[in-house]
Amino acid sequence: MRRPGALAQAALLATAFLTSACGLQPMYAGGGQGAIAQGMAAIDVPPIAGKSGWLMHNALVDRLHATGSSAAPARYRLDVRLDDRLEGLGLLSNNTVGRERRTLRARYQLVDTASGQVLLDATAGSDAGIDVVSSEYATVAGEETALENLIRTVADRIVIKLSLQLRSGNRPSG
Repeated sequence: MRRPGALAQAALLATAFLTSACGLQPMYAGGGQGAIAQGMAAIDVPPIAGKSGWLMHNALVDRLHATGSSAAPARYRLDVRLDDRLEGLGLLSNNTVGRERRTLRARYQLVDTASGQVLLDATAGSDAGIDVVSSEYATVAGEETALENLIRTVADRIVIKLSLQLRSGNRPSG
C-alpha cells in the first residue's frame, strides 16, 4: 500500500535532481567566506549628502557588510547620488493637496579602486504615495516613513545588482 504523500515526495526528489543538473548555483555559496560575500565586504561606501543620503549610506553599509567582515581592505568604491523628490498630487476642492508622491532615484557607480575603472554604472529607484491628512504631524510622519521604506527598497535593488556584477567576474557593464 502506498503512502499518501509518496507521489509528491517522488516528484520533489525528481525536481531537485533535475535542478541540480541544470547548472544553477547559489549566489551566496560559502556563506560569509564565499566570493560574493567577500566582494561585498570589500566595497567602501563614501558619505552621501543630505538626510536621505545618510539613511542610504547606513542601509548600504548594513547590507554590504552583513557578514561582519568589514575589516577587509576596500577593493571597490560605490559612488551614489540621490534624487529625492516630494510632489503634491490631487488637488482638493479647496485648493489643498490631498495626496503626495515621494520618488527616490539613485545613480550609482561601482569603481575598482586600484585601476579607477567603472565596473558598473546603473540607476535604481522607487516611489510611494502618501495621503495628506488634516494633521500636519501625521502627514510629516507619513513622508518620513515613505522615505525610510524607499531607502530600504532602493538599497536592496542596488545590492542585488552589485551581487550580480560581482558574480559575473567584475566585467564592466552598464
